[in-house]
Amino acid sequence: MNDSLKTLIVVAFLLVIIWNLGSALYYLMVDRGESKRTVNALTRRIALSIGLILLVIIGIWTGVIQPHGVGG
Repeated sequence: MNDSLKTLIVVAFLLVIIWNLGSALYYLMVDRGESKRTVNALTRRIALSIGLILLVIIGIWTGVIQPHGVGG
């Protein structure tokens, strides 16, 4: 797997996570506690974060991702 593709996948996950965090803030300000859209957006954010962590762990376990030291 190409290094740029791996980086693109991780960055895409991070952007979607930030997008869900922003939408949760927007729903919090607009709905003022009248709907469950804030909770749903935060739930999606947590699920995506767990998915990203699992994806990295599986990538390291299978050898697709090679961990290295900081600055190495």
